[in-house]
Amino acid sequence: MSQSRRSFIGRLAGGAAASASVPALLRAEDIGALEGSSGVGFLGPQDLRRMDLLQIAAAALPSTQAADEDFWRLVKGAFPLREGLIFMHAANLCPSPISVQQRVFELTRDIDQDASSNNRRKFGELRERSRTALARFLGASNDEIAIVRNTSSANATVVNGLDLGPGDEVLLWDQNHPTNSTAWDVRAERYGYTVKRVSTPSQPTSKQELLDPFLAAMTPRTRVVSFSHASNISGVMLPAKELVAAAHAGGALALVDGAQSFGCLEVDLHDLGCDFYTGSAHKWFMGPKEAGVLYVRSELHADLWPTHVGIGWAGAVEGGARKFENLGQRDDAAVAAVGTTVEFHETVGTARVEARVRELAAVLKTSIAERLPGTTFLTPLDPALSAGVVVFVPPDFDPRPALTALYEEHAIAGAGMSGGIRLCPHIYNTLADVDTVLDAVVSVA
Repeated sequence: MSQSRRSFIGRLAGGAAASASVPALLRAEDIGALEGSSGVGFLGPQDLRRMDLLQIAAAALPSTQAADEDFWRLVKGAFPLREGLIFMHAANLCPSPISVQQRVFELTRDIDQDASSNNRRKFGELRERSRTALARFLGASNDEIAIVRNTSSANATVVNGLDLGPGDEVLLWDQNHPTNSTAWDVRAERYGYTVKRVSTPSQPTSKQELLDPFLAAMTPRTRVVSFSHASNISGVMLPAKELVAAAHAGGALALVDGAQSFGCLEVDLHDLGCDFYTGSAHKWFMGPKEAGVLYVRSELHADLWPTHVGIGWAGAVEGGARKFENLGQRDDAAVAAVGTTVEFHETVGTARVEARVRELAAVLKTSIAERLPGTTFLTPLDPALSAGVVVFVPPDFDPRPALTALYEEHAIAGAGMSGGIRLCPHIYNTLADVDTVLDAVVSVA
């Protein structure tokens, strides 16, 4: 065991000495045995012990203190990643931590053992606990949060739910995801409003450069400004708070698609000021599959029509944003495990999660620029203009064979994007992982 690890364990033992059970959990041989992949003995005692150690380690860190690599190795151990795999595909899909998977499996088993309405009544309360946790996590009120299926369904609720018609304009970023882009076009064909798209500089150097094209495109007819918080195709992050304020100043509503910020960045929706916010649990949030969030500002509940109306509508319509999750039969275990995912983020520390993602992304960008001169970055090197998505095109790059080699020869999961490589590191990645990825990228580029 390295000297740094010994000192880390020493700090933990000293900080948590008041608990009689802590020293046994922090014995050096135990931590050594728990390192590596959790693929063996999946969700067994070894995996649950990892979660115990992580909780102790996180509790020993002051909330404002950055964590060292020993801590992040414990975090990585909280995920059942295949041994040898380096996963940097968070913009598309993330693994869930062991605690979330365990909760989903436990509750799914519970339903399958007794699918009676009597047994399933408890899921109403569990759903409300998840809602409360999400509201706390996102800086919103309980009644402003709907737990839906994903970002796509949340976006569809807003696209289909606003009263728009001839003479109205919807302003979009041209880097929006199709569910926040093409979806508006399809509805415009039916109702006759106009969709306008805004292009931002390919190499932005300031927030104002990103804001100015939107300001120039807004007119008195603009009713909605709808944009991705961060782009999945370039990694550019828009100045969301300023853009929301500009939309409101012009009398328009603002939808922020948070697919690439929910679970990645610290988000305070009341501070952001947006009217609608959408996100998927399966991406940076690292939650259960087929669950997502729709935020609707309380003043707009009556103005947004629901896409789905079913059993329980009379009660749902009195519950604020709950009327937008009147979706019929759900995966109750997944909805309940959303709250467990918030608990995991809070255990690690929400500010610490964002800082770590930004740290890994910055190391990737800086090192690629140094080791592959001539590389074109679609993602700004300035961390104020980006988040966790890193997209770059090495010189003379041939995407298909390079991306195949990254996965098949180097066990690195990224993605091809915009003619280059997209890497999206998260808290289950270490700096050692980044070094390995850099070597592999240089070898295939």
